Amino acid sequence: MSLLIKVLGLTRTTLQSTLIKRDIPVRLISSSHTCYQEESNTIENSNEIENTDEIIVDPAKDRRQVIPVETSIEYMLSSAYKQTYGDDPVWTKYRRNHKGQFPSRKTRKTCVRGGIISTGNPCPICRDEYLILDHRNVKLLEQFISKHTGEILSYRKTGICQRRYKQLLVAVLRAKEYGTLLLDVPLREYDYSEWYNEKTQQH
Repeated sequence: MSLLIKVLGLTRTTLQSTLIKRDIPVRLISSSHTCYQEESNTIENSNEIENTDEIIVDPAKDRRQVIPVETSIEYMLSSAYKQTYGDDPVWTKYRRNHKGQFPSRKTRKTCVRGGIISTGNPCPICRDEYLILDHRNVKLLEQFISKHTGEILSYRKTGICQRRYKQLLVAVLRAKEYGTLLLDVPLREYDYSEWYNEKTQQH
């Protein structure tokens, strides 16, 4: 019996050595249970790592460079911004891409993942790297505020992603606290004589 166990052990070791040399997945058989061990090729893994380092990122989709707010403010006043957007807000000509006939209730979570744009149709803020949401960039914040009510426009209308919408809320609140953003809602005067008679006005 002991001789049979030794012979089986020797055959198992020889099979393992021959299979490993051939780069074939090894199946280890033990007396209690059966387990499978896949041995990966180290040469292929090293080649994959080298290939990932050689991936070229499109400069138009690269958002890893941090742009200061002062540059964004100067861009809002430049001729390049005027030529791109004109007098309209930055979200006016934007159209969302969505599956099916009706758009989803919320916009996408984010357009940028790992510092690189991960979608083919980024939101109005993510597509232009020089648009920075900050409490000092008042000209940009005013485009996302209703002129009639003074409230922030919904992301369903502007189409910005959820990440930029949260940044917009924080920037508007800070602008109100610092006093850089002043909201003056126009006062309308009504002629109440059209709804009330002279007798009711005397009472």
